[in-house]
Amino acid sequence: MLCKYRRLICSMIVAVSLTVFMVAGAAFATTQSGEVVTTLADQVGVAVTIYNQNLALVKDKRQLPLAKGEVKLAFREVSAQMRPETALLTAAGLAVLEQNFEFDLLTPEALLKKYVGHQVEVISRHPTTGVESRKAAKVLSSNSGVVLQFDDHIETGVPGRLAFSDLPKTLRDRPTLTMLMESRESGVKDIELSYLTGGLGWQADYVAELNATDDAVNLSGWVTLTNTSGASYQHAKLQLVAGDVNQAPPEREFDGGVRQEMMMKAMPASAPNMAQEEMFEYHLYTLGRPTTIADNQSKQVALLQASSVPCKKEFLLQGSSYYYRRAYGEIDRKLKVGVFVEIENRKKNHLGMPLPKGVVRVYKEDSKGALQFVGEDRIDHTPENETVRLKLGDAFDLTATKKQTSFKKIGGDGRYNYIYEAAFEIKLKNAKAEEVEIKIVEPIPGDWEVLTESHSHHKESSSNASWRIPVAAKGEAVLSYRVRVKH
Repeated sequence: MLCKYRRLICSMIVAVSLTVFMVAGAAFATTQSGEVVTTLADQVGVAVTIYNQNLALVKDKRQLPLAKGEVKLAFREVSAQMRPETALLTAAGLAVLEQNFEFDLLTPEALLKKYVGHQVEVISRHPTTGVESRKAAKVLSSNSGVVLQFDDHIETGVPGRLAFSDLPKTLRDRPTLTMLMESRESGVKDIELSYLTGGLGWQADYVAELNATDDAVNLSGWVTLTNTSGASYQHAKLQLVAGDVNQAPPEREFDGGVRQEMMMKAMPASAPNMAQEEMFEYHLYTLGRPTTIADNQSKQVALLQASSVPCKKEFLLQGSSYYYRRAYGEIDRKLKVGVFVEIENRKKNHLGMPLPKGVVRVYKEDSKGALQFVGEDRIDHTPENETVRLKLGDAFDLTATKKQTSFKKIGGDGRYNYIYEAAFEIKLKNAKAEEVEIKIVEPIPGDWEVLTESHSHHKESSSNASWRIPVAAKGEAVLSYRVRVKH
């Protein structure tokens, strides 16, 4: 119902008449006298530094003439999600006395709300003669529709359109930062406005193509930029900060509504790799050419290209610690064998640059040469010489079953000093035409010791034992072991 009324209001307010007519109660200023307005036409440069956490630093440089003395400057077309307390204007010979962020934007609904209690003209056209008539009416309400008071009656949902005598000075058609400044001399000034804003974000997206033998990938990295800040940044110098920058939480949050935007998806742009450098405890990526970041847009720019990057595929069967705490009567419980790919981020592997966190999507050619999607995983910020580990899915042709063959308590008389012995059998089957190796990792709680085993284990940590079991093509293998656990 609310949407229906809103559509009705928008259809009624087709045109705004700025011709002043005498109506009782209209008390809006007709001009914003003495205000110097600067727009994007005055812009001589803009730089945008975007962080991972819906945060960006905008540096907007403009050039405009200013008179000597007190000046009221309207800095238009800034971000609608500007944090005004972070705004900083720098210019020679200028001192800022006060500033106001005008984010009450001009819309049909906002205009109508400003006229509640004031008079408007209702313009309607006779359906047969086409004669246009005008009547004065007072706006009583604009909540969930419009309520108008005429001389002799009250109406809702009036057909036609409304004409307003003037624009309220508190409504702006673009987000605007107004500043009262003291200019020590007249002339053309170079000014720069810096501020933090929300509505700008980025993430890294990677595409990896596996070779036929699954031991190398071609890796491409893209930066996906999203702009819902309410402003566009033309030919901007773009920099990205990878890292977790701390922000002081607000003492009290007020949510005036959820902003929902439609984003247009742009095709990835052809670009050289982005240059990167260390900056404080983070990494800074700089695009080597200006780019335009339009409002309500998602676009991609190239981050990296690397060919024939060595990788290692691993089949992993991950166990659970609860098996070692009590007896289980399950027979041949089915388990899935995960498929993982590891890539070492080293220069010798044609990589060796800090990788921002993001999603890696992996593809592989089928027998006819067509690329097929084989899995994806999310990575965290990964510095040089670290390993990227991706889980792509579960193996179709590898299966496993596990059962507890023995369990007994051999000591202890309290809740925290039990001693158990448990034996297990894990059967692995391979339906592939080639031999594979499956790694089994068992998290064992407490103080543990492997008493007997069919294959030698490796103690990976204080709570993990692992086995690497070869399984013949079209064959099977069995791991059996007994462990003593002290709690």
